[in-house]
Amino acid sequence: MSQRTRILAQIAGFRGWKVKEAHWESRDGRPIVPIAGYDVPADARLVLAMERRWVSRCAQCLAISGRCHERLRPRRWKDLQALGHPVEIEYAQERVDCHRCGGHGIELLAWADPKQRQTRRLQQLVALDCFSMPTLHVATKYGLSWSTVRRAEEAAIARWDRTCPDGPLHMVGVDEKWLGRRHKSTHKFVTIVSDLETGKPVWIGYGRSAATLSAWLATLSKEQKATIRLFAMDMHRPFMNAVRSDDDLRHAAIVHDPFHIVKRAGEAVSELRRREFFRAGRELRAVGRGTRWLVLRAWERVGDKDRVRLKRLFSINGKLARAYQVVEELRQVLHAPDRASMVTGLSHVLYRTEKRANVPMRKLHNSLTVHFTEIVALGEHHPPTGRIEALNNNWETLVRRGRGYRDHQYLLRKLRFLAANPVRTRDGVRRFVALGLPYPDRKAAA
Repeated sequence: MSQRTRILAQIAGFRGWKVKEAHWESRDGRPIVPIAGYDVPADARLVLAMERRWVSRCAQCLAISGRCHERLRPRRWKDLQALGHPVEIEYAQERVDCHRCGGHGIELLAWADPKQRQTRRLQQLVALDCFSMPTLHVATKYGLSWSTVRRAEEAAIARWDRTCPDGPLHMVGVDEKWLGRRHKSTHKFVTIVSDLETGKPVWIGYGRSAATLSAWLATLSKEQKATIRLFAMDMHRPFMNAVRSDDDLRHAAIVHDPFHIVKRAGEAVSELRRREFFRAGRELRAVGRGTRWLVLRAWERVGDKDRVRLKRLFSINGKLARAYQVVEELRQVLHAPDRASMVTGLSHVLYRTEKRANVPMRKLHNSLTVHFTEIVALGEHHPPTGRIEALNNNWETLVRRGRGYRDHQYLLRKLRFLAANPVRTRDGVRRFVALGLPYPDRKAAA
Protein backbone atom coordinates (compact mmCIF):
# COMPACT_ATOMS: atom_id res chain seq x y z
CA MET A 1 0.00 0.00 0.00
CA SER A 2 1.50 3.30 -1.08
CA GLN A 3 1.26 6.47 0.96
CA ARG A 4 -1.42 7.86 -1.37
CA THR A 5 -3.64 4.80 -1.13
CA ARG A 6 -3.10 4.67 2.65
CA ILE A 7 -4.36 8.25 2.95
CA LEU A 8 -7.34 7.48 0.72
CA ALA A 9 -8.15 4.44 2.85
CA GLN A 10 -8.15 6.61 5.98
CA ILE A 11 -10.38 9.17 4.30
CA ALA A 12 -12.81 6.46 3.12
CA GLY A 13 -13.11 5.24 6.72
CA PHE A 14 -14.17 1.62 6.13
CA ARG A 15 -12.81 -0.69 8.80
CA GLY A 16 -11.26 -3.88 7.48
CA TRP A 17 -10.80 -2.50 3.97
CA LYS A 18 -8.04 -0.76 2.09
CA VAL A 19 -7.72 1.13 -1.17
CA LYS A 20 -5.83 -1.11 -3.57
CA GLU A 21 -5.79 1.35 -6.46
CA ALA A 22 -7.11 4.82 -7.28
CA HIS A 23 -7.46 6.23 -10.77
CA TRP A 24 -9.33 8.92 -12.66
CA GLU A 25 -11.91 8.40 -15.38
CA SER A 26 -13.70 10.71 -17.78
CA ARG A 27 -17.46 10.92 -18.01
CA ASP A 28 -17.55 8.27 -20.77
CA GLY A 29 -15.39 5.84 -18.78
CA ARG A 30 -11.98 6.43 -20.40
CA PRO A 31 -9.01 6.44 -18.00
CA ILE A 32 -7.24 9.75 -17.32
CA VAL A 33 -3.57 9.85 -16.42
CA PRO A 34 -2.71 13.03 -14.48
CA ILE A 35 0.21 14.95 -15.93
CA ALA A 36 2.37 17.26 -13.88
CA GLY A 37 1.45 20.87 -14.47
CA TYR A 38 -2.06 20.09 -15.74
CA ASP A 39 -5.29 19.97 -13.76
CA VAL A 40 -7.69 17.04 -13.78
CA PRO A 41 -10.89 17.88 -15.75
CA ALA A 42 -13.74 19.16 -13.63
CA ASP A 43 -16.06 16.34 -14.70
CA ALA A 44 -13.54 13.58 -14.00
CA ARG A 45 -14.52 11.00 -11.40
CA LEU A 46 -12.29 9.25 -8.89
CA VAL A 47 -12.53 5.45 -8.77
CA LEU A 48 -11.36 3.68 -5.60
CA ALA A 49 -10.62 -0.03 -6.06
CA MET A 50 -11.16 -1.62 -2.64
CA GLU A 51 -9.59 -4.75 -1.20
CA ARG A 52 -10.54 -6.73 1.87
CA ARG A 53 -8.21 -6.90 4.88
CA TRP A 54 -10.41 -8.91 7.25
CA VAL A 55 -12.12 -12.26 6.83
CA SER A 56 -15.35 -12.13 4.82
CA ARG A 57 -18.75 -12.39 6.48
CA CYS A 58 -22.13 -13.58 5.31
CA ALA A 59 -24.49 -10.68 4.68
CA GLN A 60 -27.52 -12.67 5.85
CA CYS A 61 -26.45 -14.07 9.24
CA LEU A 62 -23.22 -12.07 9.82
CA ALA A 63 -21.24 -15.27 10.45
CA ILE A 64 -17.53 -15.39 9.62
CA SER A 65 -17.10 -17.31 6.36
CA GLY A 66 -13.56 -17.52 5.10
CA ARG A 67 -14.29 -19.85 2.17
CA CYS A 68 -15.05 -18.24 -1.20
CA HIS A 69 -17.67 -20.03 -3.28
CA GLU A 70 -17.57 -17.72 -6.29
CA ARG A 71 -16.10 -14.33 -7.16
CA LEU A 72 -18.42 -12.09 -9.11
CA ARG A 73 -17.55 -9.48 -11.67
CA PRO A 74 -16.40 -6.06 -10.39
CA ARG A 75 -19.19 -3.63 -9.54
CA ARG A 76 -19.31 -0.01 -8.56
CA TRP A 77 -21.09 2.03 -5.91
CA LYS A 78 -21.58 5.79 -6.02
CA ASP A 79 -20.12 7.60 -3.01
CA LEU A 80 -20.05 11.18 -1.78
CA GLN A 81 -18.29 13.77 -3.90
CA ALA A 82 -14.72 14.71 -2.96
CA LEU A 83 -13.69 18.32 -3.61
CA GLY A 84 -16.24 18.66 -6.38
CA HIS A 85 -15.40 15.37 -8.14
CA PRO A 86 -17.70 12.32 -8.25
CA VAL A 87 -16.35 9.29 -6.39
CA GLU A 88 -17.13 5.63 -7.10
CA ILE A 89 -16.08 2.51 -5.21
CA GLU A 90 -15.13 -0.56 -7.24
CA TYR A 91 -15.01 -4.08 -5.83
CA ALA A 92 -15.60 -7.67 -6.99
CA GLN A 93 -17.87 -9.33 -4.42
CA GLU A 94 -17.65 -12.95 -3.33
CA ARG A 95 -20.26 -15.60 -2.71
CA VAL A 96 -19.28 -17.27 0.55
CA ASP A 97 -19.88 -20.76 1.91
CA CYS A 98 -21.68 -19.99 5.16
CA HIS A 99 -21.48 -22.71 7.81
CA ARG A 100 -24.30 -21.16 9.84
CA CYS A 101 -27.12 -20.63 7.32
CA GLY A 102 -25.76 -23.17 4.85
CA GLY A 103 -26.18 -20.91 1.84
CA HIS A 104 -24.00 -19.20 -0.71
CA GLY A 105 -24.86 -15.60 0.02
CA ILE A 106 -23.10 -12.41 -0.91
CA GLU A 107 -20.44 -11.20 1.48
CA LEU A 108 -21.09 -8.26 3.77
CA LEU A 109 -19.85 -4.86 2.64
CA ALA A 110 -18.93 -2.03 4.97
CA TRP A 111 -20.17 0.77 2.71
CA ALA A 112 -23.46 -0.46 1.22
CA ASP A 113 -26.42 -2.74 1.85
CA PRO A 114 -27.13 -5.74 -0.39
CA LYS A 115 -28.71 -4.95 -3.77
CA GLN A 116 -27.81 -1.26 -3.44
CA ARG A 117 -25.54 0.71 -5.76
CA GLN A 118 -25.02 3.74 -3.54
CA THR A 119 -23.11 3.93 -0.29
CA ARG A 120 -25.02 4.37 2.94
CA ARG A 121 -23.67 7.85 3.59
CA LEU A 122 -24.73 9.01 0.12
CA GLN A 123 -28.21 7.60 0.68
CA GLN A 124 -28.45 9.34 4.03
CA LEU A 125 -27.65 12.77 2.59
CA VAL A 126 -29.96 12.18 -0.36
CA ALA A 127 -32.79 11.35 2.06
CA LEU A 128 -32.10 14.47 4.13
CA ASP A 129 -32.15 16.68 1.03
CA CYS A 130 -35.40 15.10 -0.18
CA PHE A 131 -37.19 16.51 2.87
CA SER A 132 -36.32 20.09 1.93
CA MET A 133 -36.00 19.90 -1.88
CA PRO A 134 -37.99 18.34 -4.73
CA THR A 135 -36.73 14.96 -5.88
CA LEU A 136 -35.76 16.33 -9.28
CA HIS A 137 -33.55 18.99 -7.68
CA VAL A 138 -31.84 16.37 -5.50
CA ALA A 139 -31.22 14.22 -8.59
CA THR A 140 -29.61 17.18 -10.33
CA LYS A 141 -27.46 18.00 -7.30
CA TYR A 142 -25.94 14.52 -7.03
CA GLY A 143 -25.97 13.63 -10.72
CA LEU A 144 -28.44 10.76 -10.28
CA SER A 145 -31.67 9.84 -11.97
CA TRP A 146 -35.04 10.54 -10.40
CA SER A 147 -35.74 6.84 -9.81
CA THR A 148 -32.29 6.30 -8.25
CA VAL A 149 -32.90 9.14 -5.78
CA ARG A 150 -36.27 7.64 -4.93
CA ARG A 151 -34.83 4.19 -4.23
CA ALA A 152 -31.91 5.63 -2.26
CA GLU A 153 -34.27 7.66 -0.10
CA GLU A 154 -36.45 4.64 0.62
CA ALA A 155 -33.42 2.56 1.60
CA ALA A 156 -32.13 5.25 3.96
CA ILE A 157 -35.49 5.75 5.66
CA ALA A 158 -35.98 1.99 6.04
CA ARG A 159 -32.52 1.70 7.62
CA TRP A 160 -33.33 4.52 10.01
CA ASP A 161 -36.69 2.98 10.83
CA ARG A 162 -34.99 -0.23 11.94
CA THR A 163 -32.98 1.70 14.54
CA CYS A 164 -36.14 2.85 16.35
CA PRO A 165 -38.57 -0.09 16.60
CA ASP A 166 -42.15 0.54 17.67
CA GLY A 167 -43.05 -0.09 21.28
CA PRO A 168 -46.41 -1.18 22.70
CA LEU A 169 -49.38 1.00 21.84
CA HIS A 170 -51.09 2.72 24.76
CA MET A 171 -52.86 5.65 23.11
CA VAL A 172 -53.98 5.39 19.49
CA GLY A 173 -54.99 8.28 17.25
CA VAL A 174 -57.31 7.71 14.27
CA ASP A 175 -58.04 10.25 11.57
CA GLU A 176 -58.88 10.36 7.87
CA LYS A 177 -57.39 12.43 5.07
CA TRP A 178 -58.97 13.43 1.77
CA LEU A 179 -56.82 12.51 -1.23
CA GLY A 180 -58.06 15.41 -3.36
CA ARG A 181 -60.58 15.88 -6.13
CA ARG A 182 -58.07 15.06 -8.87
CA HIS A 183 -57.15 11.73 -7.36
CA LYS A 184 -58.10 8.83 -9.67
CA SER A 185 -58.28 6.15 -6.99
CA THR A 186 -61.59 4.50 -6.17
CA HIS A 187 -61.06 5.50 -2.54
CA LYS A 188 -61.11 9.25 -1.96
CA PHE A 189 -60.00 9.00 1.68
CA VAL A 190 -57.25 7.26 3.63
CA THR A 191 -57.32 6.37 7.31
CA ILE A 192 -54.17 7.07 9.33
CA VAL A 193 -53.52 5.32 12.66
CA SER A 194 -50.85 6.90 14.85
CA ASP A 195 -49.19 6.44 18.22
CA LEU A 196 -50.07 9.46 20.34
CA GLU A 197 -47.15 8.96 22.72
CA THR A 198 -44.55 9.34 19.97
CA GLY A 199 -46.59 11.12 17.30
CA LYS A 200 -45.55 8.62 14.61
CA PRO A 201 -48.03 7.06 12.16
CA VAL A 202 -48.41 3.31 12.54
CA TRP A 203 -50.67 2.27 9.67
CA ILE A 204 -52.42 3.69 6.63
CA GLY A 205 -55.40 2.21 4.80
CA TYR A 206 -57.75 3.16 2.00
CA GLY A 207 -61.24 4.36 2.86
CA ARG A 208 -62.75 5.69 6.09
CA SER A 209 -65.32 3.03 6.91
CA ALA A 210 -65.55 0.68 9.85
CA ALA A 211 -64.12 -2.11 7.69
CA THR A 212 -60.99 -0.01 7.07
CA LEU A 213 -60.16 0.38 10.76
CA SER A 214 -61.22 -3.21 11.48
CA ALA A 215 -58.65 -4.39 8.94
CA TRP A 216 -55.89 -2.83 11.03
CA LEU A 217 -57.34 -4.13 14.31
CA ALA A 218 -57.32 -7.64 12.84
CA THR A 219 -53.54 -7.46 12.50
CA LEU A 220 -53.10 -6.97 16.27
CA SER A 221 -52.80 -9.81 18.73
CA LYS A 222 -54.74 -10.03 21.98
CA GLU A 223 -51.63 -9.01 23.91
CA GLN A 224 -51.20 -5.90 21.76
CA LYS A 225 -54.87 -4.96 22.15
CA ALA A 226 -54.63 -5.39 25.91
CA THR A 227 -52.04 -2.61 26.17
CA ILE A 228 -54.25 -0.05 24.38
CA ARG A 229 -55.90 2.28 26.88
CA LEU A 230 -57.76 4.67 24.60
CA PHE A 231 -58.56 5.70 21.04
CA ALA A 232 -58.58 9.40 20.13
CA MET A 233 -60.66 10.25 17.04
CA ASP A 234 -63.17 12.68 15.63
CA MET A 235 -66.95 12.17 15.72
CA HIS A 236 -66.94 9.84 12.71
CA ARG A 237 -69.35 7.06 13.72
CA PRO A 238 -67.78 4.17 11.66
CA PHE A 239 -64.51 4.50 13.58
CA MET A 240 -66.34 4.18 16.88
CA ASN A 241 -68.29 1.17 15.61
CA ALA A 242 -65.09 -0.58 14.56
CA VAL A 243 -63.60 -0.22 18.06
CA ARG A 244 -66.79 -1.13 19.92
CA SER A 245 -67.40 -4.22 17.80
CA ASP A 246 -64.07 -5.72 18.89
CA ASP A 247 -64.51 -7.77 22.05
CA ASP A 248 -60.82 -7.48 22.95
CA LEU A 249 -61.09 -3.67 23.11
CA ARG A 250 -64.03 -3.28 25.49
CA HIS A 251 -61.66 -1.90 28.11
CA ALA A 252 -60.36 0.86 25.80
CA ALA A 253 -61.89 4.31 26.11
CA ILE A 254 -62.85 6.44 23.11
CA VAL A 255 -61.93 10.13 23.33
CA HIS A 256 -62.95 12.76 20.83
CA ASP A 257 -60.47 15.30 19.53
CA PRO A 258 -61.27 18.80 20.94
CA PHE A 259 -60.36 20.32 17.59
CA HIS A 260 -63.25 18.56 15.85
CA ILE A 261 -65.65 19.34 18.69
CA VAL A 262 -64.95 23.06 18.38
CA LYS A 263 -65.06 22.71 14.59
CA ARG A 264 -68.58 21.33 14.78
CA ALA A 265 -69.57 24.16 17.10
CA GLY A 266 -68.10 26.62 14.60
CA GLU A 267 -70.17 25.06 11.83
CA ALA A 268 -73.28 25.66 13.91
CA VAL A 269 -72.34 29.33 14.40
CA SER A 270 -71.65 29.73 10.67
CA GLU A 271 -75.02 28.24 9.82
CA LEU A 272 -76.73 30.54 12.32
CA ARG A 273 -74.94 33.55 10.85
CA ARG A 274 -76.15 32.65 7.34
CA ARG A 275 -79.71 32.27 8.61
CA GLU A 276 -79.61 35.63 10.36
CA PHE A 277 -78.07 37.44 7.40
CA PHE A 278 -80.54 35.97 4.90
CA ARG A 279 -83.25 38.37 6.04
CA ALA A 280 -81.02 40.94 7.73
CA GLY A 281 -81.58 44.64 7.43
CA ARG A 282 -79.25 47.24 6.01
CA GLU A 283 -77.59 48.02 9.35
CA LEU A 284 -76.80 44.39 10.19
CA ARG A 285 -75.43 43.73 6.70
CA ALA A 286 -73.19 46.78 6.86
CA VAL A 287 -71.73 45.74 10.20
CA GLY A 288 -71.53 41.99 9.61
CA ARG A 289 -70.13 41.94 6.10
CA GLY A 290 -66.75 40.16 6.07
CA THR A 291 -67.07 38.71 9.59
CA ARG A 292 -67.41 35.04 8.66
CA TRP A 293 -63.99 33.99 9.93
CA LEU A 294 -63.95 36.64 12.64
CA VAL A 295 -66.96 35.05 14.34
CA LEU A 296 -65.20 31.68 14.36
CA ARG A 297 -62.06 33.05 16.00
CA ALA A 298 -61.51 32.63 19.74
CA TRP A 299 -61.94 35.83 21.75
CA GLU A 300 -58.42 35.69 23.16
CA ARG A 301 -57.01 35.69 19.61
CA VAL A 302 -59.05 38.66 18.43
CA GLY A 303 -57.29 42.03 18.15
CA ASP A 304 -58.55 45.29 19.63
CA LYS A 305 -60.03 46.59 16.35
CA ASP A 306 -61.77 43.31 15.61
CA ARG A 307 -63.19 43.19 19.13
CA VAL A 308 -64.89 46.51 18.49
CA ARG A 309 -66.44 45.08 15.32
CA LEU A 310 -67.64 41.96 17.13
CA LYS A 311 -69.17 43.95 20.00
CA ARG A 312 -71.07 46.14 17.56
CA LEU A 313 -72.27 43.08 15.64
CA PHE A 314 -73.41 41.31 18.80
CA SER A 315 -75.20 44.42 20.05
CA ILE A 316 -77.39 44.32 16.94
CA ASN A 317 -78.02 40.55 16.90
CA GLY A 318 -78.37 38.94 20.32
CA LYS A 319 -78.92 35.41 19.02
CA LEU A 320 -75.51 35.42 17.31
CA ALA A 321 -73.95 36.86 20.46
CA ARG A 322 -75.33 34.06 22.63
CA ALA A 323 -74.08 31.45 20.16
CA TYR A 324 -70.60 32.98 20.26
CA GLN A 325 -70.69 32.86 24.07
CA VAL A 326 -71.66 29.17 23.97
CA VAL A 327 -68.69 28.33 21.75
CA GLU A 328 -66.33 30.24 24.03
CA GLU A 329 -67.75 28.40 27.03
CA LEU A 330 -67.28 25.09 25.20
CA ARG A 331 -63.62 25.95 24.59
CA GLN A 332 -63.12 26.44 28.31
CA VAL A 333 -64.98 23.24 29.16
CA LEU A 334 -62.69 21.16 26.93
CA HIS A 335 -59.74 22.33 29.05
CA ALA A 336 -61.32 21.23 32.34
CA PRO A 337 -58.85 19.62 34.77
CA ASP A 338 -60.99 16.58 35.64
CA ARG A 339 -64.03 14.61 34.56
CA ALA A 340 -66.40 16.11 37.14
CA SER A 341 -65.64 19.68 36.06
CA MET A 342 -66.08 18.73 32.42
CA VAL A 343 -69.44 17.07 33.11
CA THR A 344 -70.66 20.17 34.93
CA GLY A 345 -69.47 22.56 32.23
CA LEU A 346 -70.76 20.48 29.33
CA SER A 347 -74.15 20.11 31.02
CA HIS A 348 -74.39 23.90 31.21
CA VAL A 349 -73.53 24.15 27.51
CA LEU A 350 -76.28 21.66 26.69
CA TYR A 351 -78.73 23.69 28.76
CA ARG A 352 -77.97 26.81 26.70
CA THR A 353 -78.33 25.00 23.34
CA GLU A 354 -81.52 22.99 23.92
CA LYS A 355 -84.00 25.54 22.52
CA ARG A 356 -85.70 24.13 19.44
CA ALA A 357 -86.29 27.56 17.92
CA ASN A 358 -82.56 27.95 17.31
CA VAL A 359 -82.12 25.14 14.76
CA PRO A 360 -78.31 25.32 14.25
CA MET A 361 -77.57 25.34 17.97
CA ARG A 362 -80.15 22.61 18.51
CA LYS A 363 -78.18 20.44 16.04
CA LEU A 364 -75.06 21.13 18.08
CA HIS A 365 -76.99 20.16 21.20
CA ASN A 366 -77.99 16.81 19.71
CA SER A 367 -74.46 16.10 18.56
CA LEU A 368 -72.94 16.87 21.96
CA THR A 369 -75.58 14.73 23.67
CA VAL A 370 -74.85 11.70 21.48
CA HIS A 371 -71.09 11.97 22.08
CA PHE A 372 -71.35 13.07 25.72
CA THR A 373 -69.41 10.08 27.10
CA GLU A 374 -66.55 10.39 24.61
CA ILE A 375 -66.24 14.14 25.25
CA VAL A 376 -66.10 13.98 29.04
CA ALA A 377 -63.49 11.24 28.74
CA LEU A 378 -61.08 14.06 27.87
CA GLY A 379 -61.13 15.20 31.48
CA GLU A 380 -60.22 11.72 32.70
CA HIS A 381 -57.43 10.72 30.29
CA HIS A 382 -56.07 14.01 28.84
CA PRO A 383 -54.48 12.44 25.72
CA PRO A 384 -52.15 14.57 23.55
CA THR A 385 -54.70 14.88 20.73
CA GLY A 386 -52.85 17.81 19.23
CA ARG A 387 -50.41 15.35 17.68
CA ILE A 388 -53.18 14.12 15.40
CA GLU A 389 -53.54 17.56 13.84
CA ALA A 390 -49.75 17.96 13.76
CA LEU A 391 -49.60 14.75 11.75
CA ASN A 392 -52.18 16.20 9.35
CA ASN A 393 -50.02 19.29 8.88
CA ASN A 394 -47.00 17.11 8.10
CA TRP A 395 -49.12 15.20 5.62
CA GLU A 396 -50.15 18.39 3.84
CA THR A 397 -46.53 19.59 3.78
CA LEU A 398 -45.31 16.40 2.13
CA VAL A 399 -48.14 16.32 -0.40
CA ARG A 400 -47.60 19.93 -1.44
CA ARG A 401 -43.85 19.48 -1.69
CA GLY A 402 -44.12 16.25 -3.64
CA ARG A 403 -47.10 17.45 -5.73
CA GLY A 404 -48.96 14.27 -4.88
CA TYR A 405 -47.99 10.65 -4.28
CA ARG A 406 -49.14 7.45 -5.93
CA ASP A 407 -47.37 5.10 -3.53
CA HIS A 408 -48.94 5.79 -0.14
CA GLN A 409 -46.75 3.27 1.68
CA TYR A 410 -43.77 5.34 0.56
CA LEU A 411 -45.61 8.42 1.81
CA LEU A 412 -46.21 6.66 5.13
CA ARG A 413 -42.47 6.01 5.57
CA LYS A 414 -41.67 9.65 4.84
CA LEU A 415 -44.40 10.71 7.24
CA ARG A 416 -42.93 8.53 10.00
CA PHE A 417 -39.54 10.14 9.51
CA LEU A 418 -40.97 13.66 9.46
CA ALA A 419 -43.21 13.09 12.48
CA ALA A 420 -40.38 11.65 14.58
CA ASN A 421 -38.17 14.71 13.94
CA PRO A 422 -34.91 12.70 13.96
CA VAL A 423 -32.77 15.66 12.90
CA ARG A 424 -33.87 18.01 15.70
CA THR A 425 -31.96 16.28 18.48
CA ARG A 426 -28.27 15.50 18.79
CA ASP A 427 -28.93 11.79 19.25
CA GLY A 428 -31.26 11.73 16.25
CA VAL A 429 -28.74 13.45 14.01
CA ARG A 430 -25.98 11.06 15.12
CA ARG A 431 -28.16 8.03 14.49
CA PHE A 432 -29.42 9.10 11.07
CA VAL A 433 -26.29 10.60 9.54
CA ALA A 434 -24.27 7.54 10.63
CA LEU A 435 -23.18 5.15 7.92
CA GLY A 436 -25.88 2.70 8.92
CA LEU A 437 -25.89 -0.38 11.05
CA PRO A 438 -22.63 -0.86 13.01
CA TYR A 439 -20.11 -3.30 11.67
CA PRO A 440 -20.55 -6.64 13.47
CA ASP A 441 -17.95 -7.79 15.93
CA ARG A 442 -16.97 -11.32 16.88
CA LYS A 443 -19.67 -11.61 19.52
CA ALA A 444 -22.40 -10.86 16.96
CA ALA A 445 -21.16 -13.60 14.63
CA ALA A 446 -20.33 -16.22 17.27
